[in-house]
Amino acid sequence: MKKQVFNPYLPLDTYIPDGEPHVFGDRVYIYGSHDKEGGDNFCLLDYECWSAPVNDLSDWRCEGIIYQAKQCPHYSEVRQDLYAPDVVQGNDGRYYLYYDLSGRGNHGFDGPISVAVCDTPAGQFEYYGDVRCSNGEPLLKYIPFDPAVLNDNGRIYLSYGWGFVMDTNAPVVKHIMPYVMRGIFNKSVKEIKGENPLSIMGANVVELEDDMLTVKGEPKRILPAINNAPKGTEYRKHCFYEGASLRKFGDLYYFIYSSQVNHELCYATSEYPDRDFTYRGVIISNGDVGMNGRKEKDRFCATGTNHGSIEYINGQYYIFYHRLTHNTAFSRQACAEPIEIEADGTIKQVEMTSCGLNGKPLKAIGKYPAPICCNLTNGKMPHLKNVGRNKYAPNVNHEGNLRFIKDIENKTLIGYKYFDFKGNTKITINYRGSGGTLAVMTEIGKPLAKISLKSADSWIESDILSFHSTGKQPLYFEYTGTGKIDLLEINFKEG
Repeated sequence: MKKQVFNPYLPLDTYIPDGEPHVFGDRVYIYGSHDKEGGDNFCLLDYECWSAPVNDLSDWRCEGIIYQAKQCPHYSEVRQDLYAPDVVQGNDGRYYLYYDLSGRGNHGFDGPISVAVCDTPAGQFEYYGDVRCSNGEPLLKYIPFDPAVLNDNGRIYLSYGWGFVMDTNAPVVKHIMPYVMRGIFNKSVKEIKGENPLSIMGANVVELEDDMLTVKGEPKRILPAINNAPKGTEYRKHCFYEGASLRKFGDLYYFIYSSQVNHELCYATSEYPDRDFTYRGVIISNGDVGMNGRKEKDRFCATGTNHGSIEYINGQYYIFYHRLTHNTAFSRQACAEPIEIEADGTIKQVEMTSCGLNGKPLKAIGKYPAPICCNLTNGKMPHLKNVGRNKYAPNVNHEGNLRFIKDIENKTLIGYKYFDFKGNTKITINYRGSGGTLAVMTEIGKPLAKISLKSADSWIESDILSFHSTGKQPLYFEYTGTGKIDLLEINFKEG
């Protein structure tokens, strides 16, 4: 029997960001980075793969560790983190994993792109080689970062690249940042500044030979970064930053990427895999920025790095992305939403939800972990950068084996989308903290009921809160109090 599934769709103690979904046979596989829960840097763990039957996206299983950083010959004390990978089935039937072994701090984004191979989609991959030019030298043109691979009816295309979140032509950035970045990319200041016809910044595509390693010709620039995007264009507002992913649906090639605003997945389309891409829009923001005109300052949860792609699974398109936890950019969890591709190839931006892959609203029955919220805001949520940690905003966190929402303060809104309500509804919550009042709503600003919370140092269950609602509705809680509470669980009561 199929279970319900909600976001994040993997267990709450699992952190697989940068997800590249692929259907191989009758299963969908998720290949991504592997963050440590509460970690202090990106991608601290080895590659772990998860898969599910295409006809039951609630039945995810862990395939185990499929590749370890120490298997790569480039592994060293300063270069030990496996960044965002992708997997493609070669024309020989084997599966090829493309990855970067990157370093921490001011080093490590200078290549090469390495490849591992396996006879099955989620077996034990073994190091195979590095992507190389025809002369045998490693491919280092532009920035060999965030590789993604497409098998297009036997032709293999590798996309990769990196941009920058600030305009390197801006006065301060132009004169200072290239020198800071020189050590990261092992490139000259001239290359970084973009004084050549094409700077190193941007998204690129190159075709591979049948050996899956050797490139055919020179990489081609398909999307600009912010320092070389035409002013006044949509590309300028949503320039390529990272997270390259090339897919093909019907007659169109879709290039999915993370833009320089660093919380949205955008897409561009073309009739060709290596040229003439046109910006089409935003697919999702991990703060719902842009939905119904929502501004950056009104983000519906903490935003930060985003990376993912589209896959067609059992008759439905989905966008896979990740959210941030622990008030840091370093603990990211996998989420997904259904999307629609219109006849003209367009995709409307979709909102973050709690029901995600479920295909319908969640039942207003039984217990749900509080961290499946899709909205979490105190009205001033941060954009989490790639350094440090925000100490004060409400966030999904953990202690031991428990995952919960931490540091809920006055006027914090917690949202779940969507539940299927059947009329009179009774719920309790499991919480701890300084007490206060909790309002329940299906429409923001219109409380249906309120409950008083006692002060408690350990987890307790609240009194029953009753309200009436029918059909598909969001469920919001808003906290009022002088202190803070933590929220562990929501319990729908019978009767």
